[in-house]
Amino acid sequence: MIAFPIIRVVTKLLIPYILLFGFYVQFHGDFGPGGGFQAGVILAAALILYGLVFGLQAVQRVVPAWAVEKMMAMGVLIYAGTGITTILLGGKFLDYEVLDHHLLPGILPHGQHLGIFIVELGVGITVTAVMTMIFYTFAGRKHVL
Repeated sequence: MIAFPIIRVVTKLLIPYILLFGFYVQFHGDFGPGGGFQAGVILAAALILYGLVFGLQAVQRVVPAWAVEKMMAMGVLIYAGTGITTILLGGKFLDYEVLDHHLLPGILPHGQHLGIFIVELGVGITVTAVMTMIFYTFAGRKHVL
């Protein structure tokens, strides 16, 4: 844990903007550069910064290890579930064209766009969780000389 008050204050000011940028990259990755992997790394970087400045126990109070484990599984299930759904609807694995629908026009995207959006969400959740768990694992090691 860092005892410098300026670093602690600046970190508290920066983390919301880092998270906001991560969500922007996640939800606008299909329109420009970015997507699930990049957003996942940015979101995890915010948690890691918080952990580096305020300590491992502080960040684990915000996002406990059990929640990170659930997020890892949930992200993979979202990705794989999208692929299995496309198979069950008569297409191939991750054939997004079978996701075309006529529900809530103008609100829900159609086919290809919807499939990419859901898969990128699963990737983003998984990458955030895995990067955070890697930090938890290394930060929680006992120092042996």
